[in-house]
Amino acid sequence: MSRFWSQVVRDLTPYVPGEQPKLAKLIKLNTNENPFPPSPKVLAAIQAELGEDAARLRLYPDPNADLLKTAIAKTHGVTTPQIFLGNGSDEVLAHIFMALLKHEQPILFPDITYSFYPVYCGLYGVAYQTIPLAEDFRITTADYCIRPNGGIIFPNPNAPTGCLLPLVAVEQILQANPDSVVVVDEAYVDFGGESAIKLVDRYDNLLVVHTLSKSRSLAGLRVGFAVGHPALIEALERVKNSFNSYPLDRLAIVGAVAAMEDEAHFTQCCQAVIATREALTAALQSQSFEVLPSAANFIFTRHPKFDAAELAKSLREKSIIVRHFKLPRIDQFLRITVGTAAECKALTDALREIIG
Repeated sequence: MSRFWSQVVRDLTPYVPGEQPKLAKLIKLNTNENPFPPSPKVLAAIQAELGEDAARLRLYPDPNADLLKTAIAKTHGVTTPQIFLGNGSDEVLAHIFMALLKHEQPILFPDITYSFYPVYCGLYGVAYQTIPLAEDFRITTADYCIRPNGGIIFPNPNAPTGCLLPLVAVEQILQANPDSVVVVDEAYVDFGGESAIKLVDRYDNLLVVHTLSKSRSLAGLRVGFAVGHPALIEALERVKNSFNSYPLDRLAIVGAVAAMEDEAHFTQCCQAVIATREALTAALQSQSFEVLPSAANFIFTRHPKFDAAELAKSLREKSIIVRHFKLPRIDQFLRITVGTAAECKALTDALREIIG
């Protein structure tokens, strides 16, 4: 701590990202990266951008990234004024907290959820109230329909549980909160959910956040976006242009466009992840693990007889990294990213050795 720190910095408890160990022959199942490479068209687009005139890198990119907005609009059946872009969905979320969720009343989100939400609240001085998940770790729709609030945000599927809230339940929350912004964080929706983007034309209080890090295999490129009513998007643009007018670089723009346009590759990868997730779930259940129903590219699991922290430690000794959260209610769970079929087999084989 330094005497030069502001009070905001002194009070912050920063978000802790998943570990990125630099070890050889590591099976890395802790940060929900897609096990499959992005579309080959992404690399071709980036190479073309560099090959045509690399000197263009001395010039700023398009601050509006209109090419990418057009590609997203075409994919999701919306218009470009309904789209906001950011350097990963975390930056999009940061701007949402500043632009749309800072009001007199506290915002609502689940008690077990994406741990960046309370960090943003601390950073921007946003009051919040956490709503407990049900005993089965699902969001209870009614809990968000009976109280005044300054806004609502939740991941769907939720993280780190992977549990999905049906679209009809999302719509019930929207209908019950016409005077509050409802933010649906859909980082993992492509692995088994139905996107709320189809509702944005009917609800001016809905904002849906997506990322290209998961289902489009572009975690290293850092591209996220939000879709909602143009008035909500305008608020985000005002904050963005007061913070960083050029959030996406030239290579990210062309690469993301190529990823959005290759629907066949996207569909194939999502189906492969879903199939591997179901096989992994069955394999763990055969070893007496409890696995929550997941619509994401990860599973949330615990064993009735073995401590989760010890299991994570034992797996690490076998060069397999999974995520363990030392938090109330979930400290006996492991979050395991769905890897390739070979990686998942190595995981279950290792667990079989560990638990006997």
